Amino acid sequence: MAPKSNNHATDTLVIVGASVVGAGLALLFAPKSGRMTRKDIVRFIKSVGTRTDKVVHEFTDDFADFADTMGHKASKLLHEGRNMTRKSKERLLTTFESGQARLESQKNRLHRMIS
Repeated sequence: MAPKSNNHATDTLVIVGASVVGAGLALLFAPKSGRMTRKDIVRFIKSVGTRTDKVVHEFTDDFADFADTMGHKASKLLHEGRNMTRKSKERLLTTFESGQARLESQKNRLHRMIS
């Protein structure tokens, strides 16, 4: 059993040693200090947030404009439909009245012929 735990300890030491060496190399070859890197990351996140806010605001404004336009067009169509219906009723009434006048005229003419 002892050799197994010894292998685990060795493996753990190798991993810790490699991590330390890797961190040291990263610090040696890093283009900027940690403070500057953190500032760059914060600036990047803020700029992405700002751009995202702009896109969301533009989308909501465009959608609101679209909804307003569609509402106005729907109201206009409804109003025009009511006017068309009113005009259709007026034409139908005019046609009936015209037909009634012609029937009355023909009735009088027929009545004169018979009398």
